[in-house]
Amino acid sequence: MSAGLMGRPTANGPAIVRLARAGRRSIGEYVPALVVLVGGFLLLEYGLAAVHIESFLLPRPTAVAAAIADNWSTGRFALVPSALATLEEAVIGLVVGTIAGVTVAFASARWGTARGFLLPIAIGANAIPIIAFAPLFNNWFGLLNPLAKALMAAVLVFFPVVANVTRGLVQVEPGALELMRSYAASEWTILRKVRIPNALPYFFTAMKIATTLSLIGAIVGEYFGGSSSVLGRIIVQSASALKFDVTWAAILFGAAIGIVFYAIVALAERLVIPWAAVLRGDG
Repeated sequence: MSAGLMGRPTANGPAIVRLARAGRRSIGEYVPALVVLVGGFLLLEYGLAAVHIESFLLPRPTAVAAAIADNWSTGRFALVPSALATLEEAVIGLVVGTIAGVTVAFASARWGTARGFLLPIAIGANAIPIIAFAPLFNNWFGLLNPLAKALMAAVLVFFPVVANVTRGLVQVEPGALELMRSYAASEWTILRKVRIPNALPYFFTAMKIATTLSLIGAIVGEYFGGSSSVLGRIIVQSASALKFDVTWAAILFGAAIGIVFYAIVALAERLVIPWAAVLRGDG
């Protein structure tokens, strides 16, 4: 309780204090990351010159920033249009891989026969080196077809979604199942009331992994040919031309897209299942 203007306690005092503390805590969580970012920038900017590392090996941050400004939206290495094209491929791959993964996970959780048949296929697909799929997809769908790169992303997305969602659907508290069955609940009701809520945290964990993997799959697929207006081709072509400042600029664009992807999923998780953050102790 806090004192009012006339010395009376006010009911909203503790709430204000808690809000202020939460605000300070949330700001404080970003301080170490900002310190590391600024420190790393200064170290690269002045440390590279001090040890005489050539720019073609590792360009300075200011040179990379200049390359971003020079190639923002026009020119041979236009970064923004290329990043949007790569993002489109990654999103398509994320959607396809997620839908396929969730479908297989539900089938595996519901029927033991399906689990014994589908999970080995998922594990086998995950064990194949991703670069082995690139020439196959390019041959099947066409070198310039974005779907060939999107399916590379879908392959990487598929297994984490299958593994996590299956675990969330299967590993339910036995007491919860016994309680539902004591009320003569149908399997559909148990799925809707128990299994799916239990699987949601696992699903969002899979999505946090899948967002970055979808971007990696799309960029790796672009290494093997296709449109020149994508991040993967910019990385290959600029490195071949010894324009490593442009190469690092494209890499930073890819990293930024991955961070935004992850942040969107994390925000969606807090909105859809806020209770999960409370259980983890971070919300």
